[in-house]
Amino acid sequence: MEYWFGVMAELKGQKYPEQMACLQENHDFSRAHANALVLYSRGSLSAHRFDDIDGYLASLDQVKQETIREIMRVLAAKHRRGEWVLAWNKPLFALDGAYVFGVSASSQHLLIAPFDTEVLQQLKSRLVGYKVNKKTVQVPVDWPVDRQLIIDMVDLQPRQ
Repeated sequence: MEYWFGVMAELKGQKYPEQMACLQENHDFSRAHANALVLYSRGSLSAHRFDDIDGYLASLDQVKQETIREIMRVLAAKHRRGEWVLAWNKPLFALDGAYVFGVSASSQHLLIAPFDTEVLQQLKSRLVGYKVNKKTVQVPVDWPVDRQLIIDMVDLQPRQ
C-alpha cells in the first residue's frame, strides 16, 4: 500500500475524476478499487466500513453469507498457510503476504476474482455460462460453489 499512497501523493491537488482516471487507465484499477484509494487518500472515514470479515458478512443476507463462507472454507482447507483478510472492505485471500483471490457481494450476485487476470484466460473454457468481466466472474448468490474452480483460480497464479 505504501506504493499506492505514493502514487496518490503525486496526484494530490488533482480533482476526483482525474485521480480516478489515472488509477483506472494507467494502473488498471477497477472503479471500486480506484474509488476506495482516492477516498482514503482524501481522508474519508467512510472508506472503512467494517472492522473484520465477520462484520462484512453480517451486512449480507443469509444466502450470501453461506455462499461466501463456503468459498472461504474451500481455500482455507486447500491452503492452510493462507489467510483471509479484509481489504478494501472485501474478503481477500492472501498467500505468502500477497493477495491472490477476492470475493464480494452485490444486491443480485457475487463476484469472485483471482488477482492475476491471466487466470481468467486460462480458465476460459470452464467459465462458459458465467458472466466474465475484465477482472471478475459473476456468480449467483446461491451458487453451488465449484470447489475446483476456486482452487484453480488461486493455484494457476504465478508466485514468487
